[in-house]
Amino acid sequence: MKHTFFILGAVFAFIGVAAGAFGAHTLRDTLSSYYLNVFETGVRYQMYHAFGLIITAWALDKYNDVFFRFAGWAFTAGIILFSGSLYVLALANTGWLGAITPFGGVLFLAGWLLLIIGFFSVRKK
Repeated sequence: MKHTFFILGAVFAFIGVAAGAFGAHTLRDTLSSYYLNVFETGVRYQMYHAFGLIITAWALDKYNDVFFRFAGWAFTAGIILFSGSLYVLALANTGWLGAITPFGGVLFLAGWLLLIIGFFSVRKK
């Protein structure tokens, strides 16, 4: 499982860098400043949580606690829902996708909380 989250983190970071470059060099001429900001928010949070996945992989390698596995899946689903919905919202101007974004944000919060709980859990063992 640790390899899965490390690979997912690296893949999401790679995609985040590519999306950021795409936004900076291509989209700035085609999107309004509002939608460019929406796109950049998706990239920023994707990068933060790609690093969260790499931290999760490290934690699983060191401690192998179930809370870390749940954290990794929460980060993964959060990236897909949060950043993915913002990308589609910005590129396709589909406002209804904004209703999905908060679910991704909740998953991000859950992932960080699960990491905290996991570290307290392994500290007691």
